[in-house]
Amino acid sequence: MRDYDTGEGLSDEEGMNLAHLALFTNDDPTSYCEAVKSEKWKQAMDREIEAIEKNNTWELIDLPSRGKVIGVKWIFKIKLNENGEVDKYKARLVAKGYCQQYGVDYSEVFAPVARMDTIRVVISITAQRSWKIYQLDVKAAFLHGEINEEVFVEQPLGYVQKGSEGKVYRLKKALYGLKQAPRAWYSRIEAYFIKEGFSKCPFEHTLFIKTAKAGKILIVCLYVDDLIFTGNDEVMFEQFKRSMMLEFDMTDLGNMRYFLGIEVIQKPNGIFMCQRKYAQEVLDRFNMGQCNSVHNPMVPGFKLTRDEGGAKVDNTLYKQMVGSLMYLTATRPDLMYTVSLIRRYMEHPTETHLLAAKRILRYVKGTIDFGVFYKKGGDGELIGYTDSDYAGDQDDRKSTSGYVFMMNSGAVSWSSKKQPVVTLSTTEAEFIAAASSTGQVVWLRRILSCLNLRQIGPTVVYCDNVSTIKLSKNPVMHGRSKHIDVRFHFLRNLVKDEVVELLQCSTQEQVADVMTKPLKLEVFQKLRDLMGVRKWPGIN
Repeated sequence: MRDYDTGEGLSDEEGMNLAHLALFTNDDPTSYCEAVKSEKWKQAMDREIEAIEKNNTWELIDLPSRGKVIGVKWIFKIKLNENGEVDKYKARLVAKGYCQQYGVDYSEVFAPVARMDTIRVVISITAQRSWKIYQLDVKAAFLHGEINEEVFVEQPLGYVQKGSEGKVYRLKKALYGLKQAPRAWYSRIEAYFIKEGFSKCPFEHTLFIKTAKAGKILIVCLYVDDLIFTGNDEVMFEQFKRSMMLEFDMTDLGNMRYFLGIEVIQKPNGIFMCQRKYAQEVLDRFNMGQCNSVHNPMVPGFKLTRDEGGAKVDNTLYKQMVGSLMYLTATRPDLMYTVSLIRRYMEHPTETHLLAAKRILRYVKGTIDFGVFYKKGGDGELIGYTDSDYAGDQDDRKSTSGYVFMMNSGAVSWSSKKQPVVTLSTTEAEFIAAASSTGQVVWLRRILSCLNLRQIGPTVVYCDNVSTIKLSKNPVMHGRSKHIDVRFHFLRNLVKDEVVELLQCSTQEQVADVMTKPLKLEVFQKLRDLMGVRKWPGIN
């Protein structure tokens, strides 16, 4: 066996480990006929059918005239814990929702999920106030959602009722795979929270808050069937868990440790978030587990272009790499710029683009234990940084906007995005970047206000462009700035209303610089440290 990146040979032991990993990864059955041979998978299917029937999800009837039957299939997955060990064997009966017709057996499908920014803000507040954050899992969550449409499904393989082979199930509640299942589940649990006295945050529909006398508070953040909750009163916690378990079939996972592929380590002096296990899976998936590591994700001064004359590479492989790396940015702001950059070339990737993606993976290899650390204490003040790279895109000369927002010495929100227009000056580019970041300021301030952490005074946003700061305060600075699109000028109103205050900082201290361009190694590492990105378990 040979290494994918370096060409160096692997030892027999390393080769066996990789082979075992590949075997284990593909160990999930792909069909009912394959799964039924194993007693473990048979028990998993029995548990799924038992949960469906216990929940009164369907009833067996004759198919009405003009009734349309939707097929079902079994999906099998070995669930692992944060250490990569087998947690459970999970079988899920899924409806073939792609056969549904709009207006016939479904209509509304939208259902909100929590933004990662919200989850990081909640974790940051938890660390600041020395609270504990806990996790609940709803078993077969979608089965609790009630549906209004008439939906009929066939009887599943292995569980066809004897003597009723020609009958079908009419669904009373949602089944996984239905287009309306997420919406039905969200409506169900939202109604429960409102009944229990929670208030829904109007700016984040998956964030629910319950307050009581003496400043007691319970905060719940919902992501489909996973719930995290925190607060300052253990009695409220116990009441909430008992109530949830009476209403739904729940699993109490205790302290939040592993959430959506993110590892959360709660220590007395703070909370650390990382994706070690996921990062290793990504490296192994693309045969980069044994590659040589590098110290930064992109060489300083390197410019990536469309490279239309370059050698074409596998389009699907490149998209898989980019998609996997995009999720890794949930806890790795130091990857945000480079991943956003290579994402621009997914349609027609070449060898140059693939090498850039592989370099990011090599950087991940050397920093696999890195994540964001939120310290205990602090005043909960929100601080922002905004920056742009003027005309940085070599193909269309558009600039790149970047921002980072910090709380308790750790980044809670970050972005790197190519601007929608071609700017004619550095001032215009910086002004557009600042305007984009202040939109995020308004939203974050509203979220913090709902969480009883109202910001006193304007939120400071640091910018290293003096002209942009002056332009935000003085609408008639000079005529050459009047061509800036008026949709960016709401920044002036926010400054005037003391919601935002733009302050100058030196380029060396501009944290958002890491979101706009490849930097020299020492500068990159310095700004990475300022964002709270450090090695696990580097908690001093």
